[in-house]
Amino acid sequence: MAKNIPALYGSLVFNDKVMRNKLPKDMYKALRKTIENGTHLELDVANSVAVAMKEWAVENGATHYTHWFQPMTGFTAEKHDSFITPSGEGEVIMDFSGKELIKGEPDASSFPSGGLRATFEARGYTAWDPTSPAFIKDGTLYIPTAFCSYSGEALDKKTPLLRSMETLSTEAVKMLKLLGNDTVTSVSTTIGPEQEYFLVDKELYKKRKDLVFCGRTLFGAPAPKGQEMEDHYFGTLKPRVSAYMHDLDEELWKLGIPAKTKHNEVAPAQHELAPVFDTANVAVDHNQLTMEVMKKVADKHGLVCLLHEKPFEGINGSGKHNNWSLVTNDGVNLLNPGTTPAQNIQFLVFLMAVIKAVDDYADLMRISACGAGNDHRLGGNEAPPAIVSIFLGDELTAVLQSIENDTYFGKQEKIQMNIGATVLPHFTKDNTDRNRTSPFAFTGNKFEFRMLGSSASVANPNMVLNTAVAEALSQFYKELEGTAPEDMEHAVHELIKRAIQKHKKVIFNGNGYSEEWVKEAEKRGLYNLASTPEALPRFIAEKNVELFTKHHIFTKEEIYSRYEILLENYVKTIGIESRTLQEMLTKDFLPAVSSYTGSVARDTASRKAFLPSLSTEKEEKLVTDLTSAYETLTGKVEALKQLTCEVDSIEDMQKAADACHEKVLPLMEELRVTASDAEAKIPDAVLGYPTYDQLLFSL
Repeated sequence: MAKNIPALYGSLVFNDKVMRNKLPKDMYKALRKTIENGTHLELDVANSVAVAMKEWAVENGATHYTHWFQPMTGFTAEKHDSFITPSGEGEVIMDFSGKELIKGEPDASSFPSGGLRATFEARGYTAWDPTSPAFIKDGTLYIPTAFCSYSGEALDKKTPLLRSMETLSTEAVKMLKLLGNDTVTSVSTTIGPEQEYFLVDKELYKKRKDLVFCGRTLFGAPAPKGQEMEDHYFGTLKPRVSAYMHDLDEELWKLGIPAKTKHNEVAPAQHELAPVFDTANVAVDHNQLTMEVMKKVADKHGLVCLLHEKPFEGINGSGKHNNWSLVTNDGVNLLNPGTTPAQNIQFLVFLMAVIKAVDDYADLMRISACGAGNDHRLGGNEAPPAIVSIFLGDELTAVLQSIENDTYFGKQEKIQMNIGATVLPHFTKDNTDRNRTSPFAFTGNKFEFRMLGSSASVANPNMVLNTAVAEALSQFYKELEGTAPEDMEHAVHELIKRAIQKHKKVIFNGNGYSEEWVKEAEKRGLYNLASTPEALPRFIAEKNVELFTKHHIFTKEEIYSRYEILLENYVKTIGIESRTLQEMLTKDFLPAVSSYTGSVARDTASRKAFLPSLSTEKEEKLVTDLTSAYETLTGKVEALKQLTCEVDSIEDMQKAADACHEKVLPLMEELRVTASDAEAKIPDAVLGYPTYDQLLFSL
């Protein structure tokens, strides 16, 4: 039965349409003023909104409300309270006040704080974010909020993001007014995060401890077929997958999440979902919701959605492409080059600001994509390298070169594509190709940041990008300030010329997967921060601390706390993986190896006794190989156990993270290779857990 999609879309969201209908006109206008201009919200307005929000929620079946926030765990958090208030004589009323709407008090002591809060300092606050709409899920009204400590430090990912959005808007408006744009009052960042993921059968998933505890397989022989035939990418959706995607779309649409595109990805069992652009803050909330709903809907279909960056060795992992742009309050995309980009001063200034920002703060861009899971992808010929560079395409590169060299750049005629068959339509060729090997690529009227891992929040990379671009605009403004209007065009030309000469080293339009680029990037002086422990010390580098404190994104204490949290999370992740690998090998795999080796040895001896002339060379070699693997694994498991204990005793988190990267992970890799090789020699029935071919091709 066909569904009315426009009626379904946003049906569980307290959106602008609902607010207009539910709120008195003066209260609606006051709330819109807060949302659009960032003005302070008065308590009488909050009370009015709370009443309307509660009535709407109850009408839609909600019995509880929760302040929904994004602590530094990488997940979301919520504490549910019912609307009921005792009214006497055993009766209750459904009540919700403005104070309850704007402030909550979760226990802050059990969330990561990086030393900002002691365990006994438990009080924390959640504060309503009116710029992101409330919604209903599972009978509860969800209120998006920021999360801070009793003393005001940000303990979440939303607060710094909101700060960066305000900072960028301020600097962008100043620059636009300097360039003669007197109508603009605000500039917002819009993002569209594409989400990659794997689907596996739930019953098979439950039999793999590594998938359950770590989100990725820690060893496993490759399936006879992987992605080499390139037949899965954009291939026909299998019935179970198609049914899942259909239900996922509907659940997301109800929550006002503009899920647009769905398709099979490169690896078997891998897929992608892409939304329409939205304001950065809302898009971040939507992406967190999307990941949650993906898992929930998968469970209903007897599936599990894997969001780990590298669930399976030997095939592509999953990333998240962050499409980022700048839009004025009157709807102008500042990164749209138009038909004559060489004459578009406004575009060139903002383009150059982005290039400068990425070059100056490439280390922070890399850190924003850090994580134990993502380290398995970056630089692995399936994702961008760990070196941050910018792809501009031929036309824009030529425009900047003409400015640098003071040469004329003529208008480029649009090329009509003629594919050669008369029946096929002609269409205009884009002004840039798509470079899948570039970490940060210009794709027409936006930049696509492609380094992010699939499980990560998109708050951090956008916070970094917003702040870095704001700083670049601030510096440009100082250089242009005081210039007479009639001299502005020449002044901008000279500014861009200087900036190109200084920052062109970060522009690279070639193959980011090649070894030649790694060598070339080193010559250019670009960062190559290959792992999380290598990258994270740059977070507390003096220039980066200065950036964040200057623009009031973080205090120095908040910066150091996040550095500690990121290190601790990395160490804990590797620790869990190490202990899981030890347990799987000791309890599951080694007994299977021993049992099968003994069985083959006994059978071989029996056959040899019955027929002495029988050749058993292959069987004897198998027994020898498996016995050798057993001994190797047994010894290295014990070594891994001891090494993990040693790392656990290291108090300095940076040293612990370094030890994880330099010692624990290499030993785990040795175990993975040996176990995977031995697994290929053992029948599936003996193993007692599902293999790669079952996990990847069972749907």
